[in-house]
Amino acid sequence: MTEAHPVLGLDDVVHQRVRLGILTIAHEARRVEFSYLRTHLDLTAGNLSKHLSVLEAAGLIEVEKGYEGRRGRTWITLTVAGTTALTEEIGRLKQLIARVEKT
Repeated sequence: MTEAHPVLGLDDVVHQRVRLGILTIAHEARRVEFSYLRTHLDLTAGNLSKHLSVLEAAGLIEVEKGYEGRRGRTWITLTVAGTTALTEEIGRLKQLIARVEKT
């Protein structure tokens, strides 16, 4: 029996370009503020909110709303499931890269 191609294991929720960026930045920062993501991923607030909703519904991030001084803030952190999903996605991408480099 042949092994499944690594592309079949890519997670559509994680693999989407913007969501992969959100997860990667959240992993690097441990806790990231909404406006930082919006600026660094060059998104509108509405677009970022939609992607965050998808990730939150999948259980990959936690969204915390609060205040810093008088300004409302939103912070995003990865869940354990989010860290696992990101790690698995990166592993599959590495498998794909290895296959391309080998040929």
